[in-house]
Amino acid sequence: MENVTRLGKGEADVAFVQSGIAAPENSVLSSLGSMYYEPLWVFVRAGSRTRTLNSLKGTVIAVGPQGSGTRVLSLQLLKENGVDESNTTLLPLSGSDAAAALLAGHADVVFLVAAATADTVRQLNGNDKVKLLNFDRAEAYTRRIATLSGLRLPEGSLDLLTNTPAQDMKLLAATATLMVKADLHPALQDQLMQAATFVHGGRSLFSVAGEFPTPLYAGMPLSKEAVRYYKSGPSFLQRYLPFWAATLVDRLKVMLLPFIALLFPLMKVMPPLYRWRVRSRIYRWYDELNRIDEALGDGFKQALLDELESIEADIRKVHVPLSYADELYNLRMHLTLIRKSAEKMKRINHE
Repeated sequence: MENVTRLGKGEADVAFVQSGIAAPENSVLSSLGSMYYEPLWVFVRAGSRTRTLNSLKGTVIAVGPQGSGTRVLSLQLLKENGVDESNTTLLPLSGSDAAAALLAGHADVVFLVAAATADTVRQLNGNDKVKLLNFDRAEAYTRRIATLSGLRLPEGSLDLLTNTPAQDMKLLAATATLMVKADLHPALQDQLMQAATFVHGGRSLFSVAGEFPTPLYAGMPLSKEAVRYYKSGPSFLQRYLPFWAATLVDRLKVMLLPFIALLFPLMKVMPPLYRWRVRSRIYRWYDELNRIDEALGDGFKQALLDELESIEADIRKVHVPLSYADELYNLRMHLTLIRKSAEKMKRINHE
């Protein structure tokens, strides 16, 4: 509960929260999914005949301190079985304090949400004075409470030497969900998802490789970035670029949008502009050729023929795309006709 409060107050941007703690209608927060199981361990005295939670009326139960995830889950399960403060004594104890109360006879039952490797869990599982409660109705709980999972603890999985537990056990588990402020930048959310996959994607006592992170069990709406990640994996930019570069490109996309909008009108103008630019290399010579042709009408001059030869040399240097080759060829033909006419006039003058 404390982490939910910190997120809500803006004291944190990211936090681990036990599934089922945050209210689904909380619009300030979003979930990135479940990261790993948080098993619930319910220990009773060794001689107890307790098999189900509905038989705990009139007992003393350590359910965790106020505001703890253990207390929220414990009270939820007890309520499902008709057990509450009106018919049971609830102690705000957790961890080693709860274990000490159970071993000293001050508590009849202890609820703990912790990893199998936690010191208190190992201590109680290895003590002959207490026993672990087997949740025979685990599937019923998971059908009624969407944020819970049913786990199987195989015989001897905690300690093969002492064969702890002595038989297969059924447990219930919440999950540790990764919660973020709803307005956290998508690039940071993507990085968190990649890190979570790297850290929590392996196998454990209760999960197989690749089982986590998962969009299941969170009990809170997933962020849009988390939904996209679970569907498609890391973003294209994050997959191939360093974080700083991917973030920079992502920001530039916003800046480029107005520029792209301007490109559309330009794309309509560019083809005619390109055609004009290519044809201008050809048609610019027609003015010169027409001028010389008109001058030859007044009589032959060697300077005009020399000028034609100079223009012909320049035209040979003109290169255009293949689609415009016929227009360049026509220009050369036009020049050739004028040059032949000038040469004919020259021969007549010499005769």
